[in-house]
Amino acid sequence: MFDLWQKKLRLNYSKDVFDIVQFGSSVIEGKEPRDIDICVIFNKIAVKEQLIQSQKIKRQLEKISKMPLHMTSFDLYGFLDPSNFARESILFYGKSLISKKIFANRLGFTPKIQISYDLSNLKKRDKVKFNYLLRGKSGNYGLLKKHGGKLLNPGLIEIEPGFDELFINHIKRITSKFKIRKVMVM
Repeated sequence: MFDLWQKKLRLNYSKDVFDIVQFGSSVIEGKEPRDIDICVIFNKIAVKEQLIQSQKIKRQLEKISKMPLHMTSFDLYGFLDPSNFARESILFYGKSLISKKIFANRLGFTPKIQISYDLSNLKKRDKVKFNYLLRGKSGNYGLLKKHGGKLLNPGLIEIEPGFDELFINHIKRITSKFKIRKVMVM
């Protein structure tokens, strides 16, 4: 995880910028990104001006980043358009470089990942192993406490986006009976 979004950045940008968001594999725990994806979201301005301002922001970030940057830009209306292929990733995984928070919060949403699982066909020792994985054992934290997750019901956990790969990789070692659902909470 490359926490460019958590650093104190002294970026120079215009009032036309709605937000600057880090998203993609660089904010997902357990991924090995090749670059850092950045999206500059503008208020309503011309595309040419978006490109000019995005490049100024990119040059500033390149001085800070140790990895190559991949920049995209949208105005707020284009960002919310259903045909925007990056929209879901930015909404679920995006971290604001301006506010240092989850980007979706600026729009009034909180993204969550829900993982439902079925342990009914497992042996008792595997069920216990799964419980230790989630809740911990002998004073060690489990995945839920380490990464801010919650057990909503038996068979259903809720976690923050960005940790889903980590949870899935651990869960796969014990059971293949699980489903992932992305939800937005208002």
